[in-house]
Amino acid sequence: MAQHIRKAASLLFTQECMREYFDKFNFFHVGCFKATLSKGLGLGIIGGSLLVKVPQIVKILKNRSGEGINVFSVLLDLFAITAMSSYSFMSRFPFSAWGDGVFLGLQTLIIAVLVLHYNGDTAKATAFLSAYLAVICAANSGLTPVHVLWTCQAMNIPIVLISKLAQAYTNYANGNTGQLSAATCFMLFFGSLARIFTSVQETGDMTMIIMYVCSTLANGIIVAQLMYYWNVDVKSKEKIKKKS
Repeated sequence: MAQHIRKAASLLFTQECMREYFDKFNFFHVGCFKATLSKGLGLGIIGGSLLVKVPQIVKILKNRSGEGINVFSVLLDLFAITAMSSYSFMSRFPFSAWGDGVFLGLQTLIIAVLVLHYNGDTAKATAFLSAYLAVICAANSGLTPVHVLWTCQAMNIPIVLISKLAQAYTNYANGNTGQLSAATCFMLFFGSLARIFTSVQETGDMTMIIMYVCSTLANGIIVAQLMYYWNVDVKSKEKIKKKS
């Protein structure tokens, strides 16, 4: 029983921290506190990532529309998530540092396919899905050299900015946020913010750290737009009510 408990605890504590906490009873070890906090945040983000884009998917399915969602932005976002996950997997980084990318990638893929489908490009959606699955197999099977994956990961920094800013421009041009889900946008913002800390603590990879800093700033712009256009819509509705 004790062995099973230790195995479960190893998901949250490093071997060094297990010795500090359970053998030496040193609960005030600064390094272990940071490491445990990072792993806890990482596992929490992975748990949250299971549902983070589900509100967006549900909203698209419910309205049978991808109006207001920039397809180019979604595809760039998918590339960034895929590059990060494949690079982290092949680099053998701890799963708690990147595991959310697996679930975010799957949900982003669903959004991309749905938007293409509801825009009348079902054939393109099917072809894209097939091509994407082929790329995933090639990237994670060892066929793709790690230095190529690193290059793709490094490209994520401008890609993340272009992806999010393209969506921000679409929101600005439309004067609203269309079918964007507020719950999804807020979760993406706080998730990327927490990932800055976990990346520093668990990987030390500067490209990942800078990518999450850029992602947090760009997600923050979209969150600000959601709040702004929500207030604009509320004021417009109040004016209409007063006139009637």
